[in-house]
Amino acid sequence: MKVLITGSNGLLGQHLIPLFIADERYEVIAAGRGVNRLPSRQGYTYESVNLRNTVSVQQLVEKHRPDIIIHAAAMTQVDECERNKDACWDTNVAATRYLIQAAEKYNAFFLFLSTDFIFDGLEGPYREDDAPNPLSYYGASKVAAERMIRNSKLPWAIVRTVLVYGTAIDMQRSNIITWVKNNLQQGKKIKVVDDQWRTPTLVQDLAEGCKLVADKQATGIFHISGNEMLSPYEMAVQTAQFFKLDLRLIEKVNAKSFVQPAKRPAKTGFVIDKAVQELGYQPRSFAEGLEIVAREIGAKQ
Repeated sequence: MKVLITGSNGLLGQHLIPLFIADERYEVIAAGRGVNRLPSRQGYTYESVNLRNTVSVQQLVEKHRPDIIIHAAAMTQVDECERNKDACWDTNVAATRYLIQAAEKYNAFFLFLSTDFIFDGLEGPYREDDAPNPLSYYGASKVAAERMIRNSKLPWAIVRTVLVYGTAIDMQRSNIITWVKNNLQQGKKIKVVDDQWRTPTLVQDLAEGCKLVADKQATGIFHISGNEMLSPYEMAVQTAQFFKLDLRLIEKVNAKSFVQPAKRPAKTGFVIDKAVQELGYQPRSFAEGLEIVAREIGAKQ
């Protein structure tokens, strides 16, 4: 069975590719922007592709005729989406439409990655059938893409997730754990909000959740995240305690302290009962996630 994974150079893509390569039932096609940044060159085919170009997308899908498409490529920097709405729309919506149109010819199973930012954060944690009401352009772009998928002729699944953390090959883009660790190790003070709540998701858990959906070709919407509701401040404290860093450098603030182009929902997080019951999904705790990230950081040094 052929699986095409877009966004292969991203954080999730870097964990999805080896997971599918390890399963001999799959022939893996990794699609990314620019050069291949995956550490291993074995066991898959890499295609450099501009997903914002409909001809390039058609040629990619026609060449490989995948049975499954996992569309993980996206513009996810929330403030950048607010500042550059055309690029956000082209990347998150138009590219998805081109992939859907190309996939319909082969009736590929289409798995789309979405976000908790489709919700307004007034009544979290959220279930799969709760109504979207995005506060940001990023959230709105994902709602628009979800709508296209639901209206397509394809068998589809939408996997929504929350605040993904983990390590990537190039380590350039930080996440909350690496950001806290790096700043505190340098003796820098950090301000962290305590009036927003999320169910943070270890990238390995998200990758495994996506594979469970793909293996079963389970259709519908699935909320795949961690199962603990934490504020960024609580995550920062746990991170500092784990790495034995100075807690006094962490200042607790509220969201109004930050002036950001995009509004953030106050309390999102997911109820993951459906994924647990229908897929057998089992996320790690944040403490377990910290241990995994620490091991990976150590291995890269």
